[in-house]
Amino acid sequence: MRARTANQNVRQADVQAQSTEEGTRALRRGLALLDAILAGGKDGLRVVDLCRAAALERPTVYRLLATLIECGYVVQRGRFRYVKGPRLAALPQRGESADMAERLHPVLARISQACGDAAFGIVRDGALSRCIARHVGTHPVQVLVIQVGTRQPLGVGAAGLALLAALPDGAVDDVIASNADALVQYGGMTPDRMRILIRATRERGYSVIGNHATRGALAVGMAVADRDGEPVAGISIATTLARMPRERQQLLARVMRDAVHDLLPRGL
Repeated sequence: MRARTANQNVRQADVQAQSTEEGTRALRRGLALLDAILAGGKDGLRVVDLCRAAALERPTVYRLLATLIECGYVVQRGRFRYVKGPRLAALPQRGESADMAERLHPVLARISQACGDAAFGIVRDGALSRCIARHVGTHPVQVLVIQVGTRQPLGVGAAGLALLAALPDGAVDDVIASNADALVQYGGMTPDRMRILIRATRERGYSVIGNHATRGALAVGMAVADRDGEPVAGISIATTLARMPRERQQLLARVMRDAVHDLLPRGL
């Protein structure tokens, strides 16, 4: 009886070891495939290219792609090519935020000097926005809605709303779903209200939002693209409601657009 139990234990250990080894091998293959996709850049790679780059057979590549797509790490571009998905796009690379902040500072300084109000720069951090740069203006009353390092749900501020509206619909849905429970803390924001603001931002070409992240304030924002044309940051100007009539909102949107065009002609 003891011998039979010992043999069963040995077989179970062998099965567990084999399962662990297979899991480790699958993980290595998946990571190799991700490395190949990231190296392929914005144009993406075909399955035949991925097979060659990752040294994998076609059935294995298709199987791994299905899982990576389901989890949001990879998306299909066109009929035959694959590129990084929203979950990877939302993760800043090491040193990327500092570099973006440095590039955004002249833009924010020009905007702030032109209007006298505070200007802000944010990047996406998953379903959140994170402030990476701020420039204080010269007007006696400054509305400093956020500071460098502040994180909040993407979309409750003007810069974040502009960036969120510039993302693909799938990424927008993911962000809103992730933040659904937290939105109410920002002036009673709701997922439905957020979608209305996103539609308005897309139609207008810039965001306008007030009384959500900060009471009594109103801000105008705009998305900023990288060199590949992908939206990666947002900028905004915030001030009091009294200083933000519709005509000035339109003027500040032009100021922001011109500053980005002149100072970041190739993107962020």
